Amino acid sequence: MEARYTVGEYDILILSAKESNGLETWLIENGYRIPAGASRVLGGYLKQGMRFFVAKVNLKEQSKLGFTYLRPIQVAYESPKFMLPIRLGMVNANGPQELFVYALTRQGRVETTNYRTVRLPSDAEVPLFVKDEFPGFYKSLFSQQVKRQDMRTVFLEYSWDMAWCDPCSANPLAPDELRQLGVFWLEQGGDNRSGGAQNVFLTRLHLRYDSEHFPEDLSFQQTADRQNFQGRFILRHPWTGGDRCEAAQSYRRELPKRFARQAETLASLTGWDVDKIRRKMNLKAGSVVPADGDPWWKKIWN
Repeated sequence: MEARYTVGEYDILILSAKESNGLETWLIENGYRIPAGASRVLGGYLKQGMRFFVAKVNLKEQSKLGFTYLRPIQVAYESPKFMLPIRLGMVNANGPQELFVYALTRQGRVETTNYRTVRLPSDAEVPLFVKDEFPGFYKSLFSQQVKRQDMRTVFLEYSWDMAWCDPCSANPLAPDELRQLGVFWLEQGGDNRSGGAQNVFLTRLHLRYDSEHFPEDLSFQQTADRQNFQGRFILRHPWTGGDRCEAAQSYRRELPKRFARQAETLASLTGWDVDKIRRKMNLKAGSVVPADGDPWWKKIWN
């Protein structure tokens, strides 16, 4: 045991060992449940000279503080390795796990070096009803992309240069917020509450993983790419004016094709059944014409 702390509602231990057997024995004797197969993973980490951060909830301290939930743990450490250990957490996992990685860097976008980093689909035109079902749409979209990549890919969902803001996808984080998140290179002084441009680049990565498809810990690198990216989806509201000019008639004739493309795009992105999508779009069965559109005979004289 190299260090012991009580921080808030957590009892913290920093452990090291020369062999996995010793570490595993100590953990079991101190009431920690070690899943089968952990010894091999622990041994791999020990060979790399790693330490182990153990956190146990201190219920007495939690009741004193008055919190009904566990607050997140923030850890700072120095290492030449830009990586995230995930293998130990997969030993007793019940199926695939979901992970979001937020990286705040000085230089540019972050990507994985031992797995492919792929951008999620963006700038696709989808039916209007997606606006009211966006959470379900996005979950299905992500699951479909994971399936297409055989769950062996890390996805880039968002990357943004906070050194400028035109346009801004959200208000930039204030200096005091950035420091709380570990951004130590900001200049001291000034108004810590104000927003505005900061020398920080934000990357958000998303992956679904298990031990079969992600046998290695995640290794990262910082790139010089400062190009902004975010997953965007386009909703087009059809014009509903009553004009009868040639341009209006031509526009209406093109609408069914647009609706058809939107339905097919959504089916491709999510894996949803295209016929069910068409019904939600209020399209006629076996057709791409809106059910509330003009009757067929009107088109003869249009």
